[in-house]
Amino acid sequence: MDTLNKKDIEALLPHREPMLLINKLINIKKLFSATAIVNVKKDSFFVQGHFPGQPVMPGVLIVEAFGQAAAALTAHGLDKETYENKLVYLMNVEKARFRSPVLPDCILELNIEAIRSHGKVWKYKGEAFVEKKKMADAVWSATIVDRK
Repeated sequence: MDTLNKKDIEALLPHREPMLLINKLINIKKLFSATAIVNVKKDSFFVQGHFPGQPVMPGVLIVEAFGQAAAALTAHGLDKETYENKLVYLMNVEKARFRSPVLPDCILELNIEAIRSHGKVWKYKGEAFVEKKKMADAVWSATIVDRK
């Protein structure tokens, strides 16, 4: 098993603040699964406007965090030459369910798993938890493309 900190993730992904949502990747099983840690803070960029007085993390950002975690898992597992000058693009979201609102000042844990890959197309599934309570789950696909 392996762990990636935020600096390691920045070396793998093009995302930067405020859109780099994952803070750490832990329990990594190469090209198979990992747990991403997202620190949802009171000063997160979405808090002021979504929703004033009763902030929640937008569901679309939970899906984005799933995608970032999957991209980091995949990039970390591939040979450097294979992933060099590449990006991972979200292709589709087959299923996404939001069970409870994710409130600021929590740690969101995303358990992700690569279901299958076919060439440059990968399919994943994930579950999001706060204090062991399932908040959301999704199934999505992504593809590896050349960076321009």
